[in-house]
Amino acid sequence: MTVRETSVPARTGPRVLQPAPTRPSARRPGVGLLAESLRYSRRPVLVLSWWSLLAAAPALFSGKALAGAVDRGFLAHRPAVAAFWLALFAAATLLGAWAGRQTYPPLADIVEPLRDRLLRGVVTGTLRRAAEPATPGPDNSAVAVAQITRQVEAVRDATSGQLLIVWQFAVTAVAVIVGTTALAPAAALLVALPLVLALCLFVLLVPNMIRRQRAAFLAEERLARVSVDTLGAMRDLVACGALEAGMAGAHEAVRAQAATARALARVAALRRLIVALGAHVPIVLVLLAAPALVRGGMTPGGIVGVLMYLVGVLEPALRLLVQGVGGSFLRLEIAAERLAEASRLPESRPAAEAAARPARSSVELRHVTFAYGPGAEPILRDLSLVVAPGEHVAVVGPSGIGKSTLADILAGTTVPDEGTVVLGDSPLPRISVADLYRARVLLPQDAYVFAGTLRENLGYLADRPAETEDQDLLDALARLGADELLARLGGLDAELHPAQLSLGEKQQIALARAYVSPAGLVILDEATSHLDAVAEARAEEAFRDRPGTVIVIAHRISSARRADRILLLDGSRPLIGTHAQMLAASPLYADLVGHWDPDPQ
Repeated sequence: MTVRETSVPARTGPRVLQPAPTRPSARRPGVGLLAESLRYSRRPVLVLSWWSLLAAAPALFSGKALAGAVDRGFLAHRPAVAAFWLALFAAATLLGAWAGRQTYPPLADIVEPLRDRLLRGVVTGTLRRAAEPATPGPDNSAVAVAQITRQVEAVRDATSGQLLIVWQFAVTAVAVIVGTTALAPAAALLVALPLVLALCLFVLLVPNMIRRQRAAFLAEERLARVSVDTLGAMRDLVACGALEAGMAGAHEAVRAQAATARALARVAALRRLIVALGAHVPIVLVLLAAPALVRGGMTPGGIVGVLMYLVGVLEPALRLLVQGVGGSFLRLEIAAERLAEASRLPESRPAAEAAARPARSSVELRHVTFAYGPGAEPILRDLSLVVAPGEHVAVVGPSGIGKSTLADILAGTTVPDEGTVVLGDSPLPRISVADLYRARVLLPQDAYVFAGTLRENLGYLADRPAETEDQDLLDALARLGADELLARLGGLDAELHPAQLSLGEKQQIALARAYVSPAGLVILDEATSHLDAVAEARAEEAFRDRPGTVIVIAHRISSARRADRILLLDGSRPLIGTHAQMLAASPLYADLVGHWDPDPQ
């Protein structure tokens, strides 16, 4: 829809293709996070290795102590010697427990920096994508909070758990092999060979196990969603005779979930087979070979010691490894993938597409259409409009008609479904983000003020904030009527506490910030709504005298009367003209003016 105008018709132009969507980010699996943790934390890894070795003292010494207690104590009828060996084992156990407690600080030194890097990546990616023009969608603030809190914590916990489990198993397995070799070199092969075969089988099984667990996880999610939807629509399904069709979908979800559960159960059976192969088979082999080992010089205590290594040390460690690297690793994989997507930075536009720079402060809409989601009625339909350089335009219309959406489209923070916006002589898709920031400024109703000095708040939109002249800042504050605020705060170097500022004071600071910026186009989306009528008039007159173009989303009729032209959005046929022309041409505008001002003349 081209805006109707009584004096100067709006120009129209061809539709311009939208920027190509960014490519999805590469998947970063949980293994990558584990490797990253070790790569960035070499010293904590060495410290963790040292304490893990000490923590393995009971595993290394248990078989030797039991063999000594049996051979030199009980079989020799010397209970004191047996007690001595058992006391040594108890002391080694206490040492191992103390050393195990010392593994947590270096483990924290590994995973906490990882947590910080993840948080930094999520926050940076979220803010950078929020600053990019994007198609509209649901509010992602809750998703970002979940990623910053629950998902990052899940990755940290899962990473620390995986590191601890794998590290302790590796040290324990080495201790068992070394201890067995020291007691009976001939039995070491009976222990090592099945263990290596079990670990190889486990490594081959892990990808399939993760796939099946992910499938089970997704099937459970789908079943829950379908069940809720079906039960919620039960009345409608019965009323329209579609109960069987609705239940068929629910039954299909149940069957899919059951199939994934059975597949997962088969994998669980294979995990038990791994434990049996790596820990139980060596027990059987040692028992079967015991007569031959004894004839070869191995003592009965040595046999008992090797069995102690297998039953009391290796079997629990292998079972923990097989069970721990399962659901926990799946959670790590899923959370890592989602955090990698959240940390994705928007791709820079190609140099050839980012070469255009706005040469003027004019702005033009060409056949712009926008709707809140597919299938929704467009809130703007085929809208074409030209705002000349230096012009002051006010936008009015009923609440919810799309005024703020229009402001976002003009500023480039929202991409229209069709058509394009031309700033100066350059379509927005061809303007780099940095040039767009310098060319226009959008002030929403909720003014943004950050903790820092007044000088920093006023100057950060300038090309060189540190070089902005104090007099320029003071002149802007005076021009906008913020002298009293400046005096109350205590000067440009006063520290601001946003919570202690009123909404009107925040708007004055934001207005002064826009005033000293280099932007040729200023869009005020009810940015003076918390000022009184006098302060609002002063602010709008200041921007009118400032070089550049001003578009005001008006909330008072006085703002419309001060504009060069007024754009009325009515949902079907927008109009643009002067205040007098609009009163004569539009009953809706006259009605709005009558609501705002009982004396519209």
